[in-house]
Amino acid sequence: MSETPTFGRYAEIPYDKMTPEQQAGYNAMIEARGRLPGPTKIWVHNPKLAKVAGPFGAHFQPGQYSLTEREREIAVCVITSHWRSAYPTSAHERHAKEVGLPAAKVEAILCGMPTAFDDTREQVVYEMAMVLSNARWVPRGLHDRAVKALGHVGITDVVTLMGHYTSVAMTLAFYDVPDGATGMAR
Repeated sequence: MSETPTFGRYAEIPYDKMTPEQQAGYNAMIEARGRLPGPTKIWVHNPKLAKVAGPFGAHFQPGQYSLTEREREIAVCVITSHWRSAYPTSAHERHAKEVGLPAAKVEAILCGMPTAFDDTREQVVYEMAMVLSNARWVPRGLHDRAVKALGHVGITDVVTLMGHYTSVAMTLAFYDVPDGATGMAR
């Protein structure tokens, strides 16, 4: 393994230098995701994790789950900015604007300022993300609005999406991966 960091503080392992187990984890990640984005460049170091993280992360690709891309980006921007992780927060700030979220609302989310959405589902996702990321009690009213707007499938998609992106953000924050880092060419 190279001692020189290639992705923030992390020194990526060239494929030919990986153990057979790491290569199997890498291949599982590629099979599930088609590429190694963000933290998966680091997670591949842990082959057992790579084999489960790839398919789990693939669940949150467009068309694979119950949320719209705007709803997804609301939750992701809340949680990545909560963990102050530059790489995913910046990437998802751009993506949130690309999928049509107003810049002022995205910027409010990123800096922790209150905002509101006209769309009921988007508002519920925002409220859920804010409550959960701030370790607050989920009031009965929010619970009932979420069940009505999203159903239990949507609720579990929001919650597990936030859990996944907590892992993403914390990994990238720990390795101090800056906005726009590319890492090794694969």
